[in-house]
Amino acid sequence: MAVNPPPMGDLTPIDGISLGAAQAGVRYRDRLDLAVVLLDPGSVVGGVFTRNAFCAAPVVVARERLGGARGLVINSGNANAATGKRGLADARATCAHLAAKSGVEEHEVLPFSTGVIGEFLDMDAMRRGIDAAVANARPAGWTDAARAIMTTDTEPKAVSVRGTVNGRGVNATGMVKGSGMIRPDMATMLAFLGTDASLTASAANALARDLAERSFNRLTIDGDTSTNDAFVVMATGAAGGDAISSPSDAYDELLDLLTPLVVELAERTVRDGEGATKFVTVRVEEGANAAECLQVAYTIAHSPLVKTALFAGDPNWGRFCMAIGRAGADIDPDAVDLYLDDVQVASGGLVAQTYTEQAGAAVMSQDEFTVRVLLGRGTATETVWTSDFSYEYVRINAEYRS
Repeated sequence: MAVNPPPMGDLTPIDGISLGAAQAGVRYRDRLDLAVVLLDPGSVVGGVFTRNAFCAAPVVVARERLGGARGLVINSGNANAATGKRGLADARATCAHLAAKSGVEEHEVLPFSTGVIGEFLDMDAMRRGIDAAVANARPAGWTDAARAIMTTDTEPKAVSVRGTVNGRGVNATGMVKGSGMIRPDMATMLAFLGTDASLTASAANALARDLAERSFNRLTIDGDTSTNDAFVVMATGAAGGDAISSPSDAYDELLDLLTPLVVELAERTVRDGEGATKFVTVRVEEGANAAECLQVAYTIAHSPLVKTALFAGDPNWGRFCMAIGRAGADIDPDAVDLYLDDVQVASGGLVAQTYTEQAGAAVMSQDEFTVRVLLGRGTATETVWTSDFSYEYVRINAEYRS
């Protein structure tokens, strides 16, 4: 079960975007597993992708086709990764089928896949799914699309925001999937954000990068970067006005408007982490710079010993000290303070005089809390969100292909 997920709420249709979903049978035989996104003429797409050297075939193709776009096709259950030339051909054939079905050019369609690595796509299933998804595509199709892109997720994750940018009303809706193999190196798993704002193609790319840096690049489930990570921003321009460029005041307004949306999607991803029973914020303060703070925060969040202590609710603060010390930053242990929520555990590298094991255990028994580290080296602060390692995490991944 996800850790305290907020209700998804109503999702705002975005002018110029229609979504359809289908039960294609790519791997799953009893649920939606393929989605299409159809974009009106004039739409632009920007994105950021995994830096994993074993990047999947759809990542290679989609990365080549950023800019003007008219469609996306997304399947779950099969990653189409480590599939060589055949995988690339299948990704392009998938795009060609959607292009023919929707009356656009093949190069205007981008593919995305998620699921098991090292297996070839069932192209008959892909074609059936595309046909069915195009047939039921509609502006209000976000919820079904969010369900269709799930793998081990326990629930769909999507959010909408509304606001004003450069004096014009702007709407945006985003969806994300992912529960495991998650330590984004650019974005996260698969995430898609649609807006009716008008953007240049280069601004769409900048927006994807900047939004990812504020959100998806601040989460980790298990420290593993997927072969298929992609975060895509789709802008239809239906809100009107001149296309927003980057840098500009309007761009900054739009970035600030969309940041809460992607932060919520990132947090929902952690709450739905595989086997998660805890939602933990790791905040590192008083660092010499942001990179140092992130280095320490991610070392804590990735540590199997820390993550199992989180699951057990065991305030074994030596594990936090171990992780801080091996982070690779130039840290003076005598300057480090450690807190669990408001409970001070360590002061100047030693157990705090006021600390009690009972107080620490009370915090760690909660399903949400903050691990706060003060390095005593400067003014930089960074935050990372993570989950624990439970028996269920092991079971899910041991049985992933069963």
